[in-house]
Amino acid sequence: MAEKEAKARIKINKLLEEAGWNLLDDGSRKANVVFENNIKITEQAINDLGENFEKTKNRFIDFLLLDEKGYPLIVLEAKAEDKNPLIGKEQARKYAKSQNCRFIILSNGNLHYFWDLERGNPYIITNFPSPDSVEGYKMFKPDKNRLITENIDDDYIALTQYPSYATDPEYQNEATRDDFLLHTKVRFLRHYQKKAVKAIQKAVAEKKDRYLFEMATGTGKTLTSAAVIKLFLRTGNTRRVLFLVDRLELEDQAKKAFDEYLRNDYKTVIYKENRDDWRKAEIVVTTVQSLLFNNKFKRLFSPTDFDLVISDEAHRSIGGNARAVFEYFVGYKLGLTATPKDYLKKYDDTKKTKDPREFERRLLLDTYRTFGCETGEPTFRYSLLDGVKDDFLRNPTVVDARTEITTQLLSDEGYAVLETNEENEEDETSFFQRDFEKKFFSERTNVVFCKPFWRMR
Repeated sequence: MAEKEAKARIKINKLLEEAGWNLLDDGSRKANVVFENNIKITEQAINDLGENFEKTKNRFIDFLLLDEKGYPLIVLEAKAEDKNPLIGKEQARKYAKSQNCRFIILSNGNLHYFWDLERGNPYIITNFPSPDSVEGYKMFKPDKNRLITENIDDDYIALTQYPSYATDPEYQNEATRDDFLLHTKVRFLRHYQKKAVKAIQKAVAEKKDRYLFEMATGTGKTLTSAAVIKLFLRTGNTRRVLFLVDRLELEDQAKKAFDEYLRNDYKTVIYKENRDDWRKAEIVVTTVQSLLFNNKFKRLFSPTDFDLVISDEAHRSIGGNARAVFEYFVGYKLGLTATPKDYLKKYDDTKKTKDPREFERRLLLDTYRTFGCETGEPTFRYSLLDGVKDDFLRNPTVVDARTEITTQLLSDEGYAVLETNEENEEDETSFFQRDFEKKFFSERTNVVFCKPFWRMR
């Protein structure tokens, strides 16, 4: 065995142990990993693998992971560290079919893919799934056709909130309908919100598993998300949804909104308030920071725990360490944002740069590419101008309210102030836009800001 492949297998062994797989019998637990398992491949299967595949019917599966009854569960195809694991994709598929396995892991010890043959393409994973999580996932039988053909009407959410709303006398009476909707809080999807959900159905039909909604602030991204969540849960294409936010107040807002829209059918919890029983809920809301702390997302969750991950304010949740949380889970991915970041739009990769990693950094931060929209067009877009045209939003009114301080704050030099140091000498300190109300306070400037708002009342 080549040295690089041997190193890869050592790393894979460790990853399997960390995920809870038993490499050897230890008296109390039987091994559930078989090494170099010998199998026979049919002549037709060998021919299907192509000319470069060694023509012999006897094959060895690198790692065969077994279920609790000792039956084949996952085929793990190992490659040398210097090889892309995906080169073993078709070979592993044949092995999996010969063992009646639905799941495949492709790994070179550093880069790993999890592949559910019934769902689509391999997903990058950072940890191996645990035996328990895959056992549970095995029971999950998604049906994309149901998702694609589900009827999405104006009352898609209303039917969950109040299934018999249409026969309620208060609703039927136009004179009392508005009051009825006010006190029951029954919500109907606007035309563009329906289009957003239908855009996902179209994308699923095109075999896409990442989606991006670019929707202006105030156009109801959370209500639209609730409709998407119901679509995936109701059609059996998701068991559990993870809704990621990046601020505590958004965590509470999302929980309240999903309770209002979906509680009659689905339970929503905030992870930090339900650490021991979050599995009882279909919708789990959490901040990215909560899962990042001490790598909690790796220690407490398996990559297969969530089948749909929704990232609120997606342009912020894919940067830095936050991206690790988002990419950890293997499910469908939906990004929500009013301001996507197109980091590749003005980047010329033909020019030499001091840092050769710049293109890779921009690629990772680019919202469109992260969510499968390489053309720069989101799965669905509803802009501020669209909202204004449809009379759901109002164009902002620009008011010029400035002082010499704000003018200097916006300049390259900043706002300079002379201060006396501990040696009783004068030092010049410069402040910039980000420092206002953080490092210094100007009452007169705030009065100037407030006066236009007061006049506009």
